[in-house]
Amino acid sequence: MAFAIIETGSKQYKVEKGTKLRVEKLLGEPGATIVFDKVLLTADGDKIAVGAPYISGAKVEGKVKAQARSKKVIVFKYHSKTRQRKKKGHRQEYTEVEIVGL
Repeated sequence: MAFAIIETGSKQYKVEKGTKLRVEKLLGEPGATIVFDKVLLTADGDKIAVGAPYISGAKVEGKVKAQARSKKVIVFKYHSKTRQRKKKGHRQEYTEVEIVGL
């Protein structure tokens, strides 16, 4: 069982072949291939490689499944006694990726 830990969008993800994950928006149309070169750790059975901070030459390939936006998050600010109210909505864009190769 081989897996890797990658970094993208200043977040870290543990991925295996066939893993589907949502990462912060990346450029690419659905069907395009994305290469993640910031690999922090790879493990294949007893062979473990740890980077400092990244493993040179290691890469993980993913296929873009969709470009979408998440559900709306409401941000409501309220200050008592001054009658200040502020309501905002935000929808974060994301890219859905399926890992095809380690």
